[in-house]
Formats: sequence, C-alpha cells, structure tokens
Amino acid sequence: MSAAASPLLDVNDLSAHYGHVQALKPTSLHIAEGELVTILGPNGAGKSTLLRAITQLTPGKGRVMFRGEDITGLPTHRRAALGIIMVPEGRGLFGQMSVRENLILGAYQLDNAASVLRQRLDQVFALFPRLKERLDQLSSSLSGGEQQMLAIGRALMMQPKILILDEPTLGLAPVILELLSKALEKLRQTTPITVLLGEQNVTFALPHADRVYVLEHARIVWEGDPGRFAAEAGEGYL
Repeated sequence: MSAAASPLLDVNDLSAHYGHVQALKPTSLHIAEGELVTILGPNGAGKSTLLRAITQLTPGKGRVMFRGEDITGLPTHRRAALGIIMVPEGRGLFGQMSVRENLILGAYQLDNAASVLRQRLDQVFALFPRLKERLDQLSSSLSGGEQQMLAIGRALMMQPKILILDEPTLGLAPVILELLSKALEKLRQTTPITVLLGEQNVTFALPHADRVYVLEHARIVWEGDPGRFAAEAGEGYL
C-alpha cells in the first residue's frame, strides 16, 4: 500500500529518556498498512529505544496513533491486544520451555479452539520448517538462528497487525540470514502483514524495504525509498 494512504501507525514527536540521558530525540514516522518500513542505523543510534517506545516497553513522550486512534496512554499489553507485536533484540524466549510451549504462549489472546491453534501453527511451520522438527526441544537448546525463528514464530501466533522486528539478524550466520530473508518475503506474499524493521545490516534490510528511515544520534536524519538510499548512500553507509 502506498505511504500516501492513511497510516496504520503514525508516530509524532516521540522521545525517550534513560534516567537523565535522552536516548531518543523527538521522532516522527508513519507506516501504511501492508508496508515494510526499515529503520537503519549503527549500533547505539537509538533504533531499539524507538521501537520499544512505540510499544511502550520503554516509556516515551509524544503521540502514537494506530488506525486513526490515539493510543498514547495505552500500556504495552493493551497495544499488543490491538496487534502491535514486537520481537525484541534479546528474543525473550522461555529457555526451559519447549518450542511447542513457546509457540502456544504466543496464542494466548486467540480463540483457544484446537482448529485455530493448529492453523496458526501450520502457518508458522510453513515459514520455519525447522521449528516443526524441534517441537519438543527446549528453546534454550536451539541454535541462535533457530531461536530467532522461534521468536518470530511466537510473535506471528499473536496475529500481529504490525510486526516490529528489532535487529533480527544480529549475530546470525549468512545461511540463516538467507532463510530469514526468504521467510520474510514469503510472509509478505501470503499475508497482509505490516512490518517495522530496525536493522543495521543494510544488505539484509534494503531488498525488503518499501521505505527507509535513517537514525543517527537518537534522531531521524533521512527518509526515502530504498532505491534513493542506495544511490545516495550505498551499502557501505553503515
């Protein structure tokens, strides 16, 4: 969907502090339904803070609109119930629970009918077949790439309207990056999902992006389409 359409998510002058340190300066961005918007920036630029402030995991000041409604005052769990779902940088898995149990936890807000649960699981397994092979393993026993698949799979069990991914490629081998890239492409082809991706890996992020924001020193310094970004900055930017 074009960015000119009414935004699914509209963020205005959002800022955040850690103690007396301003980790995010007033920042505005918008995402249309069906878009994949990438926030690029080096480590420490404020990407995670911005994403966490959108979900209210980190308290922020500013206005957040979702589907035309002001959700600024809503806590994280209420935003999640609306479909704003985040996969954090640390993945947030329950290490002593199995792959199956982690996935089922992601469906806690859904109709618990077995048929509904089965359908959601099948959709996750279609993206990440490895998870089906490892259903009874503890999540702590998975490789880093498999844990990232599980974290994304658990988020998808919640039927997100907007999926927020914070540095999903961090520390992963090239072969796993290729699997994640194909899964993300397939997800967008087969569902109407909207994605907000915070990433420093330009090579991974740029091919998927409809639009790009560049974050530096806790503020957005550039916005545009990926073609213009590649022409003006190149993949060596970060």
